[in-house]
Amino acid sequence: MEPATRQEPILDAVLPAGASLARVCRRGTALTLVDLEGAANVSALLYRAGDELERYCMPDTLKAQHVSRLTSGVALYSDMGRVLASIVADTCGWHDTIGGHATAEIVAERWGASSYQEAANQWRRSAREAFLVELAKHGLGMRDLVANVNFFSKVAVDEHGALSLATGNSHAGALVKLRFELDTLVVLCNVAHPLDTQWRACPVRVVVDEVPGAGIDDAVRCSCEENERGFAASEAVLV
Repeated sequence: MEPATRQEPILDAVLPAGASLARVCRRGTALTLVDLEGAANVSALLYRAGDELERYCMPDTLKAQHVSRLTSGVALYSDMGRVLASIVADTCGWHDTIGGHATAEIVAERWGASSYQEAANQWRRSAREAFLVELAKHGLGMRDLVANVNFFSKVAVDEHGALSLATGNSHAGALVKLRFELDTLVVLCNVAHPLDTQWRACPVRVVVDEVPGAGIDDAVRCSCEENERGFAASEAVLV
Protein backbone atom coordinates (compact mmCIF):
# COMPACT_ATOMS: atom_id res chain seq x y z
CA MET A 1 0.00 0.00 0.00
CA GLU A 2 1.16 3.54 -0.74
CA PRO A 3 1.55 5.83 2.29
CA ALA A 4 -1.38 8.13 2.97
CA THR A 5 -1.05 11.64 1.55
CA ARG A 6 -0.59 14.34 4.17
CA GLN A 7 -3.80 16.32 4.63
CA GLU A 8 -2.39 19.58 6.02
CA PRO A 9 0.01 21.67 3.89
CA ILE A 10 3.69 21.51 4.75
CA LEU A 11 3.78 25.28 4.29
CA ASP A 12 1.01 27.83 3.80
CA ALA A 13 2.25 31.40 4.05
CA VAL A 14 2.18 34.79 2.37
CA LEU A 15 5.36 36.09 0.75
CA PRO A 16 5.09 39.88 1.15
CA ALA A 17 6.09 42.33 -1.56
CA GLY A 18 9.86 42.66 -1.62
CA ALA A 19 10.43 39.47 0.37
CA SER A 20 12.36 36.34 -0.54
CA LEU A 21 12.76 32.80 0.69
CA ALA A 22 14.62 29.58 -0.06
CA ARG A 23 13.58 26.06 0.89
CA VAL A 24 14.07 22.50 -0.26
CA CYS A 25 10.95 21.00 -1.83
CA ARG A 26 11.14 17.21 -1.79
CA ARG A 27 10.19 14.84 -4.57
CA GLY A 28 6.50 14.06 -4.12
CA THR A 29 5.61 17.57 -3.03
CA ALA A 30 4.22 20.52 -4.95
CA LEU A 31 4.65 24.28 -4.68
CA THR A 32 1.61 26.44 -5.44
CA LEU A 33 1.98 30.19 -5.94
CA VAL A 34 -1.15 32.36 -5.86
CA ASP A 35 -1.20 35.96 -7.13
CA LEU A 36 -3.32 37.61 -4.44
CA GLU A 37 -3.85 41.03 -6.03
CA GLY A 38 -3.00 40.63 -9.73
CA ALA A 39 0.10 41.72 -11.70
CA ALA A 40 2.49 39.80 -9.44
CA ASN A 41 5.99 38.77 -10.43
CA VAL A 42 7.81 36.04 -8.53
CA SER A 43 11.34 35.38 -9.72
CA ALA A 44 12.62 31.86 -9.07
CA LEU A 45 15.82 29.82 -9.22
CA LEU A 46 15.91 26.01 -8.93
CA TYR A 47 18.79 23.72 -7.96
CA ARG A 48 18.95 19.99 -7.36
CA ALA A 49 19.08 19.68 -3.58
CA GLY A 50 22.25 18.00 -2.37
CA ASP A 51 24.03 18.57 -5.69
CA GLU A 52 23.51 22.26 -6.39
CA LEU A 53 25.94 22.27 -9.31
CA GLU A 54 22.94 20.88 -11.19
CA ARG A 55 20.36 23.59 -11.70
CA TYR A 56 17.43 24.81 -13.81
CA CYS A 57 18.43 25.25 -17.46
CA MET A 58 16.35 27.68 -19.47
CA PRO A 59 17.72 26.74 -22.95
CA ASP A 60 17.17 23.00 -22.45
CA THR A 61 13.68 23.56 -21.03
CA LEU A 62 12.60 25.57 -24.06
CA LYS A 63 14.28 23.65 -26.87
CA ALA A 64 13.38 20.17 -25.54
CA GLN A 65 9.67 21.02 -25.56
CA HIS A 66 9.63 23.55 -28.43
CA VAL A 67 8.12 26.27 -26.25
CA SER A 68 8.89 29.90 -25.46
CA ARG A 69 6.86 30.13 -22.26
CA LEU A 70 6.11 28.11 -19.17
CA THR A 71 2.57 26.92 -18.47
CA SER A 72 0.64 23.80 -17.50
CA GLY A 73 2.12 20.66 -19.05
CA VAL A 74 5.68 21.97 -19.27
CA ALA A 75 8.63 20.35 -17.49
CA LEU A 76 11.49 22.37 -16.00
CA TYR A 77 14.79 20.76 -16.97
CA SER A 78 18.17 20.82 -15.24
CA ASP A 79 21.44 21.29 -17.10
CA MET A 80 21.97 17.51 -16.77
CA GLY A 81 18.88 16.65 -18.82
CA ARG A 82 16.77 15.69 -15.81
CA VAL A 83 13.32 17.03 -14.95
CA LEU A 84 13.43 18.98 -11.69
CA ALA A 85 9.76 19.96 -11.66
CA SER A 86 6.58 19.88 -13.73
CA ILE A 87 3.88 22.52 -14.01
CA VAL A 88 0.72 20.55 -13.29
CA ALA A 89 -1.76 23.43 -12.89
CA ASP A 90 -1.83 26.99 -14.17
CA THR A 91 -4.64 29.53 -14.38
CA CYS A 92 -2.38 32.35 -15.57
CA GLY A 93 -1.26 30.83 -18.86
CA TRP A 94 2.14 32.40 -19.42
CA HIS A 95 5.25 32.57 -17.25
CA ASP A 96 8.43 34.27 -18.48
CA THR A 97 11.79 32.52 -18.56
CA ILE A 98 13.80 34.87 -20.78
CA GLY A 99 13.44 38.27 -19.08
CA GLY A 100 15.97 37.76 -16.30
CA HIS A 101 16.00 39.81 -13.11
CA ALA A 102 16.92 43.32 -12.03
CA THR A 103 20.16 44.40 -10.35
CA ALA A 104 20.50 47.29 -7.89
CA GLU A 105 21.78 49.45 -10.76
CA ILE A 106 18.68 48.73 -12.86
CA VAL A 107 16.39 49.48 -9.91
CA ALA A 108 18.12 52.79 -9.20
CA GLU A 109 18.06 53.87 -12.85
CA ARG A 110 14.48 52.84 -13.59
CA TRP A 111 12.58 53.36 -10.35
CA GLY A 112 14.94 55.20 -8.05
CA ALA A 113 17.04 53.77 -5.24
CA SER A 114 15.58 53.39 -1.77
CA SER A 115 16.56 51.65 1.44
CA TYR A 116 14.70 49.69 4.07
CA GLN A 117 15.59 52.39 6.61
CA GLU A 118 13.83 54.98 4.43
CA ALA A 119 10.84 53.04 3.13
CA ALA A 120 10.46 50.00 5.45
CA ASN A 121 8.47 47.28 3.66
CA GLN A 122 7.95 49.51 0.61
CA TRP A 123 11.65 49.68 -0.25
CA ARG A 124 12.70 48.84 -3.77
CA ARG A 125 14.94 45.81 -3.42
CA SER A 126 16.58 44.25 -6.45
CA ALA A 127 16.05 40.59 -7.27
CA ARG A 128 19.83 40.17 -7.58
CA GLU A 129 20.34 41.26 -3.97
CA ALA A 130 17.53 39.03 -2.72
CA PHE A 131 18.79 36.00 -4.65
CA LEU A 132 22.32 36.39 -3.29
CA VAL A 133 21.08 36.66 0.30
CA GLU A 134 19.06 33.46 -0.02
CA LEU A 135 21.77 31.59 -1.93
CA ALA A 136 24.36 32.44 0.73
CA LYS A 137 22.28 30.52 3.28
CA HIS A 138 22.97 27.38 1.23
CA GLY A 139 26.64 27.97 0.49
CA LEU A 140 25.98 29.40 -2.98
CA GLY A 141 26.80 32.78 -4.47
CA MET A 142 27.23 34.98 -7.55
CA ARG A 143 28.74 32.24 -9.71
CA ASP A 144 25.63 30.13 -9.12
CA LEU A 145 23.21 32.63 -10.65
CA VAL A 146 21.57 31.35 -13.83
CA ALA A 147 18.61 32.36 -15.98
CA ASN A 148 15.57 32.54 -13.70
CA VAL A 149 11.84 32.04 -14.11
CA ASN A 150 9.45 34.98 -13.64
CA PHE A 151 6.13 33.50 -12.59
CA PHE A 152 2.96 35.45 -13.54
CA SER A 153 4.81 37.62 -16.10
CA LYS A 154 4.63 37.59 -19.88
CA VAL A 155 7.28 39.12 -22.13
CA ALA A 156 6.27 40.16 -25.64
CA VAL A 157 8.62 40.59 -28.62
CA ASP A 158 7.87 43.12 -31.35
CA GLU A 159 8.81 42.88 -35.05
CA HIS A 160 12.16 44.53 -34.35
CA GLY A 161 13.06 42.10 -31.58
CA ALA A 162 12.46 44.52 -28.70
CA LEU A 163 11.17 43.01 -25.47
CA SER A 164 8.37 44.47 -23.35
CA LEU A 165 6.29 43.33 -20.40
CA ALA A 166 2.71 42.49 -21.38
CA THR A 167 0.11 44.09 -19.13
CA GLY A 168 -2.85 42.25 -17.66
CA ASN A 169 -1.25 38.81 -17.90
CA SER A 170 -2.08 37.75 -14.35
CA HIS A 171 -5.26 38.38 -12.38
CA ALA A 172 -6.04 38.27 -8.68
CA GLY A 173 -6.35 34.62 -7.67
CA ALA A 174 -4.25 33.25 -10.56
CA LEU A 175 -2.15 30.27 -9.53
CA VAL A 176 0.63 28.04 -10.79
CA LYS A 177 1.53 24.65 -9.29
CA LEU A 178 4.90 22.90 -9.61
CA ARG A 179 5.26 19.22 -8.77
CA PHE A 180 8.83 18.22 -7.93
CA GLU A 181 10.34 15.17 -9.60
CA LEU A 182 13.62 15.50 -7.65
CA ASP A 183 14.47 17.12 -4.33
CA THR A 184 14.88 20.76 -5.36
CA LEU A 185 16.19 23.88 -3.67
CA VAL A 186 13.79 26.65 -4.67
CA VAL A 187 14.71 30.32 -4.28
CA LEU A 188 11.87 32.84 -4.61
CA CYS A 189 11.99 36.63 -4.78
CA ASN A 190 8.85 38.79 -4.87
CA VAL A 191 9.88 42.01 -6.62
CA ALA A 192 9.10 43.84 -9.88
CA HIS A 193 9.95 42.35 -13.27
CA PRO A 194 13.01 44.06 -14.81
CA LEU A 195 10.98 45.17 -17.85
CA ASP A 196 8.14 46.72 -15.86
CA THR A 197 7.67 50.44 -16.42
CA GLN A 198 6.55 50.97 -12.81
CA TRP A 199 7.55 49.41 -9.53
CA ARG A 200 4.96 46.75 -8.83
CA ALA A 201 5.20 44.05 -6.20
CA CYS A 202 2.31 42.48 -4.35
CA PRO A 203 1.82 39.69 -1.82
CA VAL A 204 1.81 36.11 -3.08
CA ARG A 205 0.53 33.03 -1.26
CA VAL A 206 3.00 30.15 -1.08
CA VAL A 207 1.73 26.62 -0.41
CA VAL A 208 3.77 23.42 -0.25
CA ASP A 209 1.94 20.12 0.10
CA GLU A 210 2.33 16.44 -0.66
CA VAL A 211 1.05 15.15 -4.00
CA PRO A 212 1.03 11.83 -5.86
CA GLY A 213 4.04 11.22 -8.07
CA ALA A 214 3.99 11.12 -11.85
CA GLY A 215 2.71 7.82 -13.24
CA ILE A 216 3.65 6.31 -16.58
CA ASP A 217 0.67 8.04 -18.19
CA ASP A 218 1.33 11.44 -16.61
CA ALA A 219 0.34 14.31 -18.92
CA VAL A 220 3.64 16.17 -18.63
CA ARG A 221 5.71 13.00 -19.03
CA CYS A 222 3.79 11.92 -22.13
CA SER A 223 3.63 15.31 -23.82
CA CYS A 224 6.73 14.62 -25.93
CA GLU A 225 9.50 12.06 -26.38
CA GLU A 226 12.04 14.39 -24.79
CA ASN A 227 10.01 14.48 -21.57
CA GLU A 228 9.87 10.68 -21.45
CA ARG A 229 13.66 10.68 -21.48
CA GLY A 230 13.89 13.53 -18.97
CA PHE A 231 11.64 11.76 -16.46
CA ALA A 232 13.57 8.50 -16.95
CA ALA A 233 16.82 10.36 -16.28
CA SER A 234 15.37 11.81 -13.07
CA GLU A 235 14.20 8.42 -11.88
CA ALA A 236 17.56 6.81 -12.67
CA VAL A 237 19.34 8.80 -9.95
CA LEU A 238 16.81 7.59 -7.36
CA VAL A 239 17.73 3.91 -7.78
